[in-house]
Order: sequence, then structure tokens, then C-alpha cells
Amino acid sequence: MAGDLPPPESVRRWLVTTNHKDIGILYTITALFFLLLGGVLALLIRIQLWVPGEGILSATAYNEAVTTHGLLMVFWFLSPFALGFANYVVPLQIGAKDLAFPRLNALSYWFYLFSGLLLGVSFFQGGSLDAGWTMYAPLNVPAYTPSVGGTTAILGLLLFVLSVTVGTVNFLVTIHRGRAEGMGMWDIPFFTWSILLTVWMMLFAFAALLAALLLLGSDRIIGTLYFTATDSGGGSLLWAHLFWFFGHPEVYIVFFPALGVMFETFQTFCGRRIVGRKWVILAMILVALQSFLVWMHHMFLTSINLEIKTLMMATTIGISLPFDLMVFALIYTMVKGRIQFKTPFLFSLGALLLFILGGITGVFLGAVVLDYEFRGTYWVVAHFHYVMFGGATALFGALYYWYPKITGKMYDEFLGKLHFATFFVGFNLLYFPLFVAWETPRRVFEYNVAFVAWHQLATIGAFVVAGSFLLMVYNLYTSLWTGEPAGDNPWDFARTAEWAIDSPPPLENWPGRASYAGGTLAFVETGPPGRAADGGESETVADGGGAVVTAHEPHHETHEHEDHASVWPVLIGGALFLTFLGLSGFHAGDVQGVQYVVLLALGVLLAAYSLIGFGLERFSAPEAAIGERWPFEGVGKTKLGVWFFLASDVVVFGGVIGAYVFIRAGMGWTAWESVPPDALPGLVNTFVLLTSSYTVVLALAAADRGSKRGLLASLGATLALGITFLSIKAWEWSYEFSHGIYPQTGIEASVYYVTTGLHGLHVVFGLLIALFMGARIYAADAYLEDDRPVEFFGLYWHFVDIVWVFLFPLFYLM
Repeated sequence: MAGDLPPPESVRRWLVTTNHKDIGILYTITALFFLLLGGVLALLIRIQLWVPGEGILSATAYNEAVTTHGLLMVFWFLSPFALGFANYVVPLQIGAKDLAFPRLNALSYWFYLFSGLLLGVSFFQGGSLDAGWTMYAPLNVPAYTPSVGGTTAILGLLLFVLSVTVGTVNFLVTIHRGRAEGMGMWDIPFFTWSILLTVWMMLFAFAALLAALLLLGSDRIIGTLYFTATDSGGGSLLWAHLFWFFGHPEVYIVFFPALGVMFETFQTFCGRRIVGRKWVILAMILVALQSFLVWMHHMFLTSINLEIKTLMMATTIGISLPFDLMVFALIYTMVKGRIQFKTPFLFSLGALLLFILGGITGVFLGAVVLDYEFRGTYWVVAHFHYVMFGGATALFGALYYWYPKITGKMYDEFLGKLHFATFFVGFNLLYFPLFVAWETPRRVFEYNVAFVAWHQLATIGAFVVAGSFLLMVYNLYTSLWTGEPAGDNPWDFARTAEWAIDSPPPLENWPGRASYAGGTLAFVETGPPGRAADGGESETVADGGGAVVTAHEPHHETHEHEDHASVWPVLIGGALFLTFLGLSGFHAGDVQGVQYVVLLALGVLLAAYSLIGFGLERFSAPEAAIGERWPFEGVGKTKLGVWFFLASDVVVFGGVIGAYVFIRAGMGWTAWESVPPDALPGLVNTFVLLTSSYTVVLALAAADRGSKRGLLASLGATLALGITFLSIKAWEWSYEFSHGIYPQTGIEASVYYVTTGLHGLHVVFGLLIALFMGARIYAADAYLEDDRPVEFFGLYWHFVDIVWVFLFPLFYLM
């Protein structure tokens, strides 16, 4: 119940909350904390580069600082900072009371926090990862980063990707199924549009990174040879393909939320709609699609043939064209508008100027010939920061823009403008000299003495940027206590839905159900009949600018309170933290200390306890009875969430299977020595799994009939068949072990064990779910009145079976 949520003054509130606004605040504050850590590392790097040669940091410490700075900024600051605003604002903008799955939203945050803590712990385990933020092979394997901390950093990143996957599914379901009545897709505000496209890119891009991290983790923990056996067609080129299939969409994943903020603030402070709104949205969609077609321009220096490089050059230059349309739309909106130079607008304008310079310098890198000259130099460093950190400039504007809504207080405008001025000057003083000193090699503290002055200017700029953030922190902190009341809408021309309610908004956002059915924002009061004169409902209509009129609608819908508190997400996050910390102590099958075994055991036990509690908890997150669902009107929100998760999992398996095809083709398809040599066990297992899919169908039919005995029998048969599959696989593996074939034996064995092992892990998860469901059916007659959970389990199980249908011929017949 809503009353179960402790007050904001309580620490317990922030440990158990699932409310989207609280999670948004947690994301924002945590992201700023990681910005502080990454910023300190950046200052250490700039101090080191004051003069060429080793300085305050050793060579290893410098590499660790460069690597961790990049990882923190790209993964733990930029995207989560934007997701903080997305958590807070998106449900408000689309008229929802919360995200579709509030507990999963909290789970996503705690995964994010604990993943960052894992990265921090890695420094105390013999040193963190020092292979650069791109983690290029073979620098990422134990031969070059042998420390336990290097493995912990990889596992921390893996946990972060799990956080992203959970959050992505949540936002996709919310935006596609949680929009208020009358809000079609073309009516969605720009910021929500940017988040929608961002999470669509995340769904597939981070799945590719997850596949890469799983393979790298197996190399480090088990001792497989994916990125070690460079003569096998794998190694560095395989990592580059997997990483950059994620890495280039990541540029737009980072920039799109900032772009959405720019569109929102330009509309608000120019007093008019963005020029060419529909064309701008189409341009954003085109960029999101194209982002997956240009990854190889990061690999122009590899052995890829010139024809493919030329094609990638064309697609790279082509992706700049939709951005040209968006930039001109922003400029023309200013030309036609009545500009108010408030702090949020200044940051958005600054972001536009910085991005233009970053985009122009990026075109140089898109040309094959010029890339040969610039790659691996500080030209890339400067371009990268003008695009990525330049985009983040708009996110600082978002902090000022929505600060009045979040806190109910106004910030100090003079200090805000002073922050922008010092930041903008410091930014250009920091990064523009790097274009001039472009011949400096990346990630190396030795450079030509002719560039000393330029690097010293950059170091001064770094401290100016750091000082600007002290102004921001002082401004926002003091304004929280002494700022003027902001009112519901402090901006003259803000018209999105979040400005039509109180500042800060109430717990459940709306006084009833939000609706745009009449063409303007209306709040349909829900509750017991009799509230209106004819026993129906009353409707409060806001014009988006603070004025409110009252109407009446003879309609009634059931009112159900939403729960906002659960202790299980934080416990699950802590359990995975312990589990991954325990796994980090395993090195090529050897354990680095008994403490890691203890941590792993504790983590697994806590995870089991927490997941059972999560599954048994009665948690209510009702969906509005009336709303826009296109294009998924006939699909329930949980079923849609399962679809999105499985779509992501398709990419994970696609990456792992693609690695097998890539390595085998590199070695020569027919020269491949298959493991295992006998196809019979695989054939038997194929029949076993296909039969188990049939028993799942029987389980759904029994649940539909309300037959407890039939449901238990069918699920029991599925369990038995799944255990049979795993038993045959265990026998098969033990047979290979007895003949001296281990994951470390050769690349063929590594690929076989990892690919079939990942599938087997999916089978184990499915069996655990089936066992949990069977216990609930036996003890509480669950799923007989509502058989949808059985259907959702069936979708997952059928997916696992389909994957095996692909694996069987690849490993047993070819």
C-alpha cells in the first residue's frame, strides 16, 4: 500500500522505495557521485600531462586512471544521469502514475549502484583494469591484466549491463503501453521520444556488449581462449567487432537524451514549437537505425578489406545528414522565437555549439585516409569529448530545468549563469588545445615537448571545469533550503504535462487518471460512484500553463492503490554484488583465496532467499484501464516485457554464436575439430527439449481448464525433461573431461563449452522458475484463475528450446 512507504526523511525510504520519482533522484545523485570520482581521475591525468614523462602516477597507475575514468564517465555517469531525469519525468510527461514495473525499476537502480561499487573495489584487489575503456584484446586477458581487480571491473560492467537491460525493458513497456488516453505516438513530448529511441538502441546494443563481456569473463575466470588465441581468427578483431557493434550506438545512446533536453528547453525558452517537429522525430528514428550500421569505421586500421571500409565510410558520413536537419531545426526555432536566456537554455545552447564542433571533427575520422592519420591521437580524444561531454552539457541544463519541479524551489539564476560561463570557458580551454596538439598519442604520458604549452592550457581548463561544478553544487544545495518557491510552472512557455501539477508532484502524480481525449490535459477523478452529480466521475482540465477548469464525465473505473515499497530489490542487488565479488577470485579455474569461495556462497544463498521473497511478495502496480497502447493494444504489459527481454537475449546468443562462426571461418571451416565428435547425445537432447516444449503447452491448457492436477503433472514433466537434458549434457561434458578436453584445451573446446554452457544456464534458470511455480501451485492453488504466468514461462522455455535447435547442427552436425 502507498502508506507503507516511509517518509523522505527516513533512510529506510530510500532503501525500499520503488516510486519512479524517488528512483530518479537516486539515479541523479549517484550519477553525480560517479562524475566526482571520474573527475578526480581526470584531474590526476591532466596533472600527469603537465609535462611529458612519468609524474605523480606510475605507468600502471596512469593506465588504471585512464581506463577507469573512461569507464566511469561513459557507463556510470553519462547514461545513468540521463536515466535519472527519464525516471522522474517520463511517466509525468505521458500521464502515467509510475513505470510499468516499479520493483524492476528499483532493481535496475540497485544493480547500477552495486556495479559501480564493484568497479571501486577493484582498485583494492591488486589493481583495477588498465586496458583502456574500450578494453581492447588481448590487453584485457589475464596475461596482460592478471590482477583480481581486473576481473572485478569486468564483472562490475557485466552487472551494469544487467541493470541497463532491466531498465530498458521497463521504459519500453511504459512508453508503449502507459500513455494517457489521447496521447498518440506523434503527441509524445520530445524528451520522452528521445528516451524511447535511446532505450530501443540500448536493448540491442548492450546485449552485444553483454555477449562480449560473457566471453571475456570466461577467458578470465575459466581460462577459455576467445581473446587469447589470436592466430585462430579470434582475438583482437573479434573483440573489436563485438565491442563496436555496441560502442557506436552508445554514442547516440548517450547523446539522444541530451538532444531531447535541448528540444524541450528550446521550445520553452524560445516560446514556440520546434520547427519541423515530425521531420525531426523521423530524423531521430533514422539515426537510431543507422547507428547499428557504422561500427566498422572504428576499425579502419584493421585488416578488413578496402571495399567494406569504403562502405562504412559512406554510412558514417550519411549518418551526419539527419543530424544536420536537427541542428537547423534548433537554429531556425531560435530565429523565429522570443529567446529567454535562462540557465537551462544557456546550457542547451552551449551543448549545440559544442556538438557542432564535435560533429565536424568527427567527419574527419569518418574518412578512411584521414582516419589512418588521426586514429590513436589526441584528435580522437578531443572529438570524443566534444560529442560525449558536450552532449552532457545539455543534461546539466536539464538539472536546472527540472530542479524547480523536483524540489519546489528556484535555484539562484545568477549563480546558474556563472556556472555556465565558467564551465563553457573551461570546457573549450580544456579540449580545444588537444586538437592543436593532436599528434600526442592516446593513453600515453610521453609526448613531444613542442606541445607542452597546449597541454598545460588543457590542464588549467580542467581545473576551471572542476571549479564550475563547485558553483553548481553550492547553488543547488543552498537553493534547496533558501530558494524561492517555484510554483507549479516557473517557465512562461513550458507546456508538457509535468508542469500542470504540484511541485514537487504528489506520490501518485495525478488526482485520478490523466487524459488527452478532449484535446487538452484532463484529470479524471476515479473512486467510488457518487462523487459526481449523476454518480459518475468529475474531470479537472489543465491547459498546461497552470490554469484549471472543471468538467464532468459520466464514467466510472475501479480505483486501486499502487504499492511503492519493497525491500527485495536492494537485497537482490547486494546478493549479486557478493556473488560477483566471489567470482572475481577465480582465475583460469584456480581460486585466489578461500574468502572468494565464502563470498560466492553467501551471495548465492542471499540471491536465492531474496528472489523467492521477490516472487512471493504481493505487490500492486495497476495499469490504467484506459490509455494508448499502440502498437501493442492486444498484448499485456508483462507479456510485452517478456517479449522485449527475449529480443535482447536473441542478440546475446547472436553475439556468442556469431563469435563461433567468426572464429571457425577464420581458422577454416572444414579444418575445425568438432567438440564433441559424437552427435548422438545432442540428437537425444534435441528430442528431449522439443518434448518439454509440448509439456509446457499442456501445462497452459491445464491452467486454462483450472486443473490443478494437470498443471502440476505437466510442469513436473517439464522439470523431469529439463533435468534429463542437463544430465545428458553433464555426462557428455564428463566424457570430454575424461579424455583430456577442457575449456582451456583449445579454441574449439572453449567455444563448445561456453556456448552450450550459456544455453545450459538458461535451462537451469527455467527449471528454477518451474520449481518455484510448482511449489506455489501445490501450496496455494496459484495460476488456476490467472494462467498468464504459465504462458510467460512458456515463452521463455520455447525460446530456450529454439536456441538449442540452432546449436545442435552447429556443434554436432557441421
